[in-house]
Amino acid sequence: MAVSLAWLVYVALGAVAGVLAGLLGIGGGLVLVAALVFLLPSQGVPTEIAVHAALATALGSIVLTGLSSARAHHRRGSVMWPTVGWLLPGLLLGGWLGAWLATRIDGGFLRGFIAIYCALAGLQLALDWPRSRPERADIPRGPGYAAAGGLIGAVSALVGIGGGSMTVPLLVWRGVRPVLAVGTSSACGVAIAIASAAGYASHGPEAGVMPSPSWGYVFVPAAIGIAAASVLTAPLGTRLAHRLPPLTLRRLFAAFLWIVAASLWFAG
Repeated sequence: MAVSLAWLVYVALGAVAGVLAGLLGIGGGLVLVAALVFLLPSQGVPTEIAVHAALATALGSIVLTGLSSARAHHRRGSVMWPTVGWLLPGLLLGGWLGAWLATRIDGGFLRGFIAIYCALAGLQLALDWPRSRPERADIPRGPGYAAAGGLIGAVSALVGIGGGSMTVPLLVWRGVRPVLAVGTSSACGVAIAIASAAGYASHGPEAGVMPSPSWGYVFVPAAIGIAAASVLTAPLGTRLAHRLPPLTLRRLFAAFLWIVAASLWFAG
């Protein structure tokens, strides 16, 4: 693929991921990983490590996407920072360890794992599960959230996401309003992405295996192109999240995730 065309594709992917990050707090990373698995080999990434590079690159771009989305939600008062603080240690440790584990797993197995996760995330969206409990006034906090953060961070690193498909349902089940759950999840996603991307960079392949410029498994041009567009569109998704009934959009995106899952599974 020509360099100029590749940049256009990265920008388009970033625009979609940014809107999804702000709107649903879920799914942007899954879209990026699925697309990058197929795109990166055309940029010189060896096929056998394309899945690892896709995960690392998606997470690298999510750092800036998450910052933009979290900032927009914070300005609207929809980030519960005390809850973020309790989740943070687990998110950082889990993200780092998950990336380390992923670099030691065969790419074909990882592809199948991501496909299954996409299918399950689509099911969760379609069923609108878990249902919101009666709203509670107290802010979720406590050591249990630190432990939950570790699991969320590790799984997120293995599938290349900011953790929204786990953080949002957890908080909604806890009785948090969905818009607050999405806002809080966006802030958590920044921590996951930083720790995971650093893990993939630190445990990257030998010099010369990835095309230049790369940082470990992170293919820098793709990460920059995606992030540049997603930073601009994440606030749009945030505004829509505060205005639109999300159920129809969630179900449409669920169908899209099932298509992504099928493409990853059968392409392997």
